[in-house]
Amino acid sequence: MNGAVFQKTIGHIRAIDDVSFSLDEGKTFGLVGESGCGKSTVAKVILQLEKATAGKILFRGKDMATFTRDDQKAYHSAVQAVFQDPTSSLNPRMRVCDIIAEPLIINHKVTSAQVKEQVALVLDKVGISSQRANCFPHEFSGGQRQRIAMARALTVQPNLIVMDEPISALDVSIQAQIMNLLRDLQEELNIAYLFIAHDLATVKYMSHQLGVMYLGKLLEHGPAEQVIRRRLHPYTQALFAAAMPSHPDLIKDEVVLTGEVPSAFNPPSGCRFHPRCTRAMAVCSETEPELKEIDSQYNVACHLY
Repeated sequence: MNGAVFQKTIGHIRAIDDVSFSLDEGKTFGLVGESGCGKSTVAKVILQLEKATAGKILFRGKDMATFTRDDQKAYHSAVQAVFQDPTSSLNPRMRVCDIIAEPLIINHKVTSAQVKEQVALVLDKVGISSQRANCFPHEFSGGQRQRIAMARALTVQPNLIVMDEPISALDVSIQAQIMNLLRDLQEELNIAYLFIAHDLATVKYMSHQLGVMYLGKLLEHGPAEQVIRRRLHPYTQALFAAAMPSHPDLIKDEVVLTGEVPSAFNPPSGCRFHPRCTRAMAVCSETEPELKEIDSQYNVACHLY
């Protein structure tokens, strides 16, 4: 047939591979790692924007693969998202009141009076006057637009909000305001956050639990303060050593990584980090380390431990 295109599958990429963690009610799980390590794919799988090809995702103890239509509807109401760029995530042709009301109308049977009341309530929670509900997104600043995105997520009273780089597109002065607002809302409403970011200082401030990813694998995770203080995995040490110090006079450890991140299409054998690791041993290139609990709730995937 003229014009036919023949495709051949030559391999598969595992964007995330054997990643396992839990999200607790009212707590924040921070996820960090270099670009392309799989953080955003984790978010997409949880939001059901991508389908996991293996493994299980449990919500309130129930496997999502067995969800009925009613279960799916309840899940989409309970799990919301706030994305990186508020300008792109808000429809420029819709008024703010309609943007915020949309998930409420889709997921619940509500009257127009209830919708109006809920929109005013969530706008007040994020610090925007309800008198501006009829404005369009372009009439707000970047920080205000991100507050509107947060109000949209809050309108259905979710249990979990997935946040993929929610403040990286904002000015530094605005970032602090949004982070404080997120913490206040979490304390008031007992919401869980999955907080994905490149900025380690941001993740440190926001997270109760912290996970470190590299090339689709979770290398270390545990209580955030412990991970930041102990940094057992060589990659975690390198990641934090590369971050800007919190004070210009602070002396920090220097960890220099050689080489580049390997291809996810053909990852190294054994530990995926071993080609760049300064502490690699012979076993690291031969056997993939398991993510093991070495202390209470503290897990590391490294042959050193």
